[in-house]
Order: sequence, then C-alpha cells, then structure tokens
Amino acid sequence: MNEQRDLEGLSALVTGATSGIGRAATEQLAQHGADVIVHGRDAERGAEVVGAITADGGQARFAAADLGDPAELNDLAGQAEDVDILVNSAGFSWFGPTDEIDMATFDQLMADNVRAPYFLVAALAPKMAARGGGSIINIGSMAGQIGMSGGAAYSATKGALASMTRSWAAEFSPAGVRVNAVASGPVYTAIQPDEVTEAIGATTIMSRAAQPGEIAEIVAFLASPKASYMTGAVVAADGGRSAT
Repeated sequence: MNEQRDLEGLSALVTGATSGIGRAATEQLAQHGADVIVHGRDAERGAEVVGAITADGGQARFAAADLGDPAELNDLAGQAEDVDILVNSAGFSWFGPTDEIDMATFDQLMADNVRAPYFLVAALAPKMAARGGGSIINIGSMAGQIGMSGGAAYSATKGALASMTRSWAAEFSPAGVRVNAVASGPVYTAIQPDEVTEAIGATTIMSRAAQPGEIAEIVAFLASPKASYMTGAVVAADGGRSAT
C-alpha cells in the first residue's frame, strides 16, 4: 500500500465492481484508503476482489444485488446508506441496427444503465448532503457524446447519465456533494471481444483502446480532495475520439 491515502476514513460503494472498470476503480479507491463495498451479482467473483484488496492491506466487503430488480436495488442502497463515495459503474452495452433490438433488451438497458444509478443517487445523495459532503462518479461513455452507428439505444442511456450528472450537481453540490462523470472510450473489458475493442480504439486520436486502470485513475482523482472544485463535469477519457 504505497499510494497516497487521501481517502482514509471514507467509505465507497462501487457498482459492477467484480470486473472491468468497476473492479479497477474499486482497487484504486482501496489503495487510496477508502473502505469499499464491492457490488456484483456473482459472490465468487466478489470474494476474489475482496480478497485481493484485503491481501494488499485494504478494507472491502461484498454486497450482492441485481440492479435490475427494484427490491435488490433498494436493499443495496440500505447497506450503503452511510457511504461518502458512490461510483455508478455497473451496466451493459448493446450495439446493432436500430430495428434489431427487442423491447426486453431495450428495457434492460434502461433499467441497468439509467434507472439503477438514478435511484441509488436518490437514496444516497440526500444523506451525503445532510452530512455536508460526498462524491458521486458516474461511468459514462463517449457513445453518449458522439454519434455512433448502431449505438442509438446504448448511447441514449449514456447521454441520459451525462445529463443526470449535470442536474445532480446543480441539486446536490450546494450542500457539498460533488457529482461528475467519466465518458470513457473503448476499454479492454469482458463485455466485448478484444478485437472489437481494438477496432474501436483504432478510431481514436491515440489509435488504441484503454486499460481499465487508466479510467480508474480518473475515478480516484474525482473522488479525492484534489478534485475539490470539480462538479457537473463530464470528463472525456476516450483517447481524443470526441475531439474529432
């Protein structure tokens, strides 16, 4: 544990924390001293993440929930009611022609990518505000900022998340709760094959995709006192793709 421990004494909930950006963000926050609630649906994977964090001297526990289930979402919010940091990382993507997505998949996209973060913020942000501070970081996507063929449904969810980020900043930041988002570009995760990620990465100015840890570094910064004057920002971490 050789990171600056600027989150010592704070607690965090990271959704979708058993893989990809969520796992990397969880490990980063723990390295900075936060006591982390590792959210996921798979207890075995959750135990693996918790074990890795505690083996490195950090503090973590696992909380299982299907965020598409309102009852389980409410239960997770209850378990995390005292957290100082919320990272909304859970979600999934679907790309394809507009006329090929079925309503069930569309509804699940909206439930996981929009409804779940909305109601976690609704449950936790007022409590943060009552305590006088907190930090919320939403994991968005460049798909919510630029037009991508085949991405209408997924892009809509990430565009909504960016819009909610700005509105939540206006609502909660006067009480000390900072709300920001990271609009990530292509990242090597398990949600799609590496060759697809590489192909999208080739379209960026930097001609590559990111590793999850590169996005996690930004999350840790936004959660920390170093970002004390940042709220309502949607930070592009997309290899320059949104600049072209």
